[in-house]
Amino acid sequence: MSITRMRRAAVGLTALAVAAFGAVATSPEQADARPKPVDVTLLALNDFHGNLEPPSGSSGTIAGQAAGGVEFLSTHLAELRAAAKKQNTITVAAGDLIGASPLLSAAFHDEPTIEALSMAGLDYASVGNHEFDEGAAELLRIQNGGCHPVDGCADGTPYRGAGFKYLSANAFKTATGKPLMAPYAIHKVQGVKVGFIGMTLEGTPQIVSQQGVAGLSFADEADTANRYARELRRKGVQAIVVLLHEGGTQAATGGINDCVGMTGPIVDITNRMDPSIDVVVSGHTHQAYNCDINGKLVTSASSFGRLVTDIDLKIDRRSGDVISAAANNVVVSRDVAKDPKQTALIDRYKTVLGPVADRQVGVTSQAITRSQETLFGTSLGESPLGNLIADAQLAATDDEQNAVAAFMNPGGVRADLDAGPVTYEEAFTVQPFANNLVTLDLTGAQLYCVLEQQFVTNRTLYPSATVGYVVDPNGTTGTVADPCAGTRVVRGSLTLGGTPVDTAATYRVTVNNFLAGGGDGFSALTGGTNLVTGLIDLDAFVAYLTAQSPVSAPTLDRIRTTAEVPAA
Repeated sequence: MSITRMRRAAVGLTALAVAAFGAVATSPEQADARPKPVDVTLLALNDFHGNLEPPSGSSGTIAGQAAGGVEFLSTHLAELRAAAKKQNTITVAAGDLIGASPLLSAAFHDEPTIEALSMAGLDYASVGNHEFDEGAAELLRIQNGGCHPVDGCADGTPYRGAGFKYLSANAFKTATGKPLMAPYAIHKVQGVKVGFIGMTLEGTPQIVSQQGVAGLSFADEADTANRYARELRRKGVQAIVVLLHEGGTQAATGGINDCVGMTGPIVDITNRMDPSIDVVVSGHTHQAYNCDINGKLVTSASSFGRLVTDIDLKIDRRSGDVISAAANNVVVSRDVAKDPKQTALIDRYKTVLGPVADRQVGVTSQAITRSQETLFGTSLGESPLGNLIADAQLAATDDEQNAVAAFMNPGGVRADLDAGPVTYEEAFTVQPFANNLVTLDLTGAQLYCVLEQQFVTNRTLYPSATVGYVVDPNGTTGTVADPCAGTRVVRGSLTLGGTPVDTAATYRVTVNNFLAGGGDGFSALTGGTNLVTGLIDLDAFVAYLTAQSPVSAPTLDRIRTTAEVPAA
């Protein structure tokens, strides 16, 4: 039963009792005889993304403080457990612990991150979309252990699997209809049961490569949570926590423990959840918030291990219901002692990684960031680093594949480049997915449709320097079913190499294999023909940095608005 529902029930019962019997006095002895509630502490994180070492730049600060790094995270978790009753503390996570990781973790298929979080005391975690980056079989190996089927045990020691339990309630094997992994877990604390349901977002197939989700189907988040909440209640579990890799965003004025103007999928999902669900630990949007949504505590701890959400539950010892729930997002500051076991783990993997990470691949004359410019009040604008990557992909395919344009998706640009020497590790951190470049034929009409689809998906495609076009903020937006019906891109404005695009002509265009498969909702790209698979995107990026050094940030003049371009 949810906290709100319990309060209403209690008020109703009190009113009935007073009406029937008059006010009933409770003696101090009777009050003292009532069993005290069980205090349970949940320590929650999300979207760690393999950040074993402290993340750099803006990714390494939050709430005005330098934050993150598993050596400090582990110490903070230990201190929070010590402050609570250690035996009453459960450590949980809401997905994307691995995937899109820095080289130190990704080079070893994220085994170092799983080892580090296991050592830090993680108990349960939901899967996120990035847990599926290398497919279902690899996720099961990450959980259960064993050497990688291709690369073996890269660090020379056996991989024993996760010391915590992944939960996946809404990812089903299509052939059998059964969950890929355990949908929930029941944890007993001083005789009371706490249920944990783990899920990723239903839209995972749209943001993961098709190979990653092959043989799987994904169900609605709220419907799945309600289904398993009923099952938990049949097993005597009344305190229910959902670990959900989906989230929302609060207004920019909100702090890490606020809930100002909350929007996003988590609001609708939580509103549709059964009243018996008490807490939702969320993620995916890399935001920090601390909310009450429809009587449920809803939290998120930003990303990269910079925050831990300290959640205090009071559970009725007799009924097993949550009486109260409160949370506090705590900054994982770097002013505490490093956990020496985590330091030893990092040093071991850095030694194995050797000189590869430190190899210089280029030089930048200035910092080149992934931040997007604002285009008519939205984030649908260009990015210096995104444009640079598109230029690198075109340079890798213009000769052999006759490409005349390239486009890059924002989600594939994971970090900034600082000014000065660029190491292989830094380049990898920017592009960690190892996607192949795919060059394909698109007609001019299809190109317009792809660009119109940006406004349907609310995602920009960063263009190479050969591309130019004009956007009309007053144009109409197409639909998911018919993105080509949109009129946001001014017809006749699209140019390639300065030449207007002919809608009937065919052009060779380069994207990564994720986009070529319709990733991020760009289904129009699946209509391309004569596909040729080329280099890994990272290799193309490294080659470009080496050849063009010193590299400067590209100007943001490839996408313009009608306000900038006078009518002819």
